[in-house]
Amino acid sequence: MNAQVQAMPSGPVAPLITRELITRLDVAGPRYTSYPTADRFVEAFGAEQYQQALEQRAAGMGGIGGAAAPLSVYVHIPFCESVCYYCACNKVVTRNKERAEQYLQALFREIDLHVGHMGHGQALSQLHLGGGTPTFLNDEQIETLLLKLQSAFRFVPGGEFSIEVDPRTVDPARLGRLWAMGFNRISLGVQDFDPEVQQAVHREQPFDAVADLMDSAREIGFESINMDLIYGLPRQTPESFARTLDQVTALRPERIALYAYAHLPQRFKPQRRIDARLLPEPSDKVGMLAAAIDHFRQAGYDYIGMDHFALPHDALAVAKRQGRLHRNFQGYSTHADCDLIGLGVSAIGRVGAHYSQNAKTLDDYYDALRRGAFPTVRGLSLTRDDVLRRAVIMAIMCQGRVDIESIELAYLVDFRRYFADELEQLEPLVDKGLLAFENDGLRVTPLGWYFVRAIAMVFDRHLQADRNVERFSRII
Repeated sequence: MNAQVQAMPSGPVAPLITRELITRLDVAGPRYTSYPTADRFVEAFGAEQYQQALEQRAAGMGGIGGAAAPLSVYVHIPFCESVCYYCACNKVVTRNKERAEQYLQALFREIDLHVGHMGHGQALSQLHLGGGTPTFLNDEQIETLLLKLQSAFRFVPGGEFSIEVDPRTVDPARLGRLWAMGFNRISLGVQDFDPEVQQAVHREQPFDAVADLMDSAREIGFESINMDLIYGLPRQTPESFARTLDQVTALRPERIALYAYAHLPQRFKPQRRIDARLLPEPSDKVGMLAAAIDHFRQAGYDYIGMDHFALPHDALAVAKRQGRLHRNFQGYSTHADCDLIGLGVSAIGRVGAHYSQNAKTLDDYYDALRRGAFPTVRGLSLTRDDVLRRAVIMAIMCQGRVDIESIELAYLVDFRRYFADELEQLEPLVDKGLLAFENDGLRVTPLGWYFVRAIAMVFDRHLQADRNVERFSRII
């Protein structure tokens, strides 16, 4: 491929991304699904503190302007029938379907605890079932879980109700049953369509089977289909990945999430089955990213931020154009500033100015619920500085612009004085064309959107304080 590619559909002239620029900025850093990031959570924040946060919300103290914030719910289903070698998710590999029933009963107890401390019938505008493999549950179990959630929360008409689907475990008939239950969005884990790559990561699923599922999903009426891809996998080459890109755009999912594979076998046991010698060279990995950016732009996708793309009519693209984009622990969201209730083992949530995470093992999760306690094992109560910096970082990540006057009025600070060091550190990024200083704020350029994490990192006080970025994957 050429050493440079055009990379942004908006504006009179698309910016040029070079391999040299990507390589220079490919440092380790957070994805900023929260600020502070989850690695800053502490065990001093536990079940008691989480319960207090819920009660503050119920009393109208945990939201915006004294009113409870909108509500989103994430349910983590950890079970998978087989292991994908690249996976870094919290999961339990098993073919014993009976384990799902015990897990459901624990989820029901956790739901009841939430209702007991935050009240019954809170409005829910967004629901996502993730994993693991949510479709490890059978249809009756999924429907029972939905009915339990619907008895606890008030599902808002027109809300987003999504589920992650493993194409190997779902057929068109089952998609129809998921639609009938109330799901209106699905996410398909594809990663790559090349048979050799699929074999190398232990996830084989033919292109034709995925194409048939997508055709069925559209006929049924699903509003949006997301497809997950990964670049940097073993046996991937620029040529093989180009074929996958052609196949993906031929299927035309409304949303595409394009993730970089981070090989961390010391942290994630399944990755130890990957032969590091089969991974692409760094230059080829950079080339695959550049090619994907150009390919999706040419295919008519809007760049949402970081590694997400959406067709112009999709709600995610509309939200970005209208300045309503938000980020939570699931990534970009159309529901601004939602409180997020995380249910299930290892699930992360946010209530007001508090973050929480559940126990990471089933034994610890079950034990807490048997005692009638929330399974919260760590979290964080944000300081005033955390809340201020969160606002700045999320403005960068979601709107691509920081309005200085708005920040000053909302947080009663002198922005230029408070962030004097950060503004100085941004100068090299301005020189590279990633950011522009304006009289009333900071603006991410079209080129800068592709390196938005590097811009946001400058405002991360925790990261700047210890300079320890090795705990994160690289930003490209």
